[in-house]
Amino acid sequence: MPMTATPTTTVLTARALLLDMDGTLVNSDAVVERCWHRWSERHGLDFDEVIKVVHGRQGYASMAALLPERPMAENYAENREMLAQETADVEGVVPIGGAAAFMASLASLPHALVTSADTALAKARMGAAGLDLPLVQVTAESVSASKPDPEGFLKGAAELGVDPADCLVFEDSEAGIAAGRAAGMRVVGVGPRAAAFGPDAHVLDLRQIAVEAAGDGSGELRVRVHGA
Repeated sequence: MPMTATPTTTVLTARALLLDMDGTLVNSDAVVERCWHRWSERHGLDFDEVIKVVHGRQGYASMAALLPERPMAENYAENREMLAQETADVEGVVPIGGAAAFMASLASLPHALVTSADTALAKARMGAAGLDLPLVQVTAESVSASKPDPEGFLKGAAELGVDPADCLVFEDSEAGIAAGRAAGMRVVGVGPRAAAFGPDAHVLDLRQIAVEAAGDGSGELRVRVHGA
């Protein structure tokens, strides 16, 4: 007889959650692929190789990796153009499965958005997906270095007043998972991309996550990860 997989539940504890946006709360792949496909063609690059680099990073950092000989000033200038294009294009932007309920469950709990998008793009995509922005936001304007640098996650922890080791990161990309680890945090990988990059736990979408306060006054959060 064929063996049947037994569902497993892992319980992680934390004092704050730090949430990436694209690929974690919002599926914006359609827009990202449209914009970067045009960019790839303009620079004579293989789109299939380009798309492997861009997830999780700020645009200028992706451009620097893909065009290493180009002056950074040109990357910054072209990134501003890219951000404007992405902000104006929300066709196909939808919430990740379970995102609305997940965000609602965090309303009174310590959490922050830590995204490589700037504020305008974060507002556009979260709005298109029907999701409220967290009160605490670390966006592109807030940091001097892009993921995989840990600066954004460390700043999110500091703004929430929580030790980095007590934070749990939710991420989908290689750069984001590396940033969380570099910050000394545990990482829940979300979506099909994340599994390959060694997160502490992995889910296909946010329907497999349940978060609650411990209820004992300790400030501890319990995150139940329902695996398959």
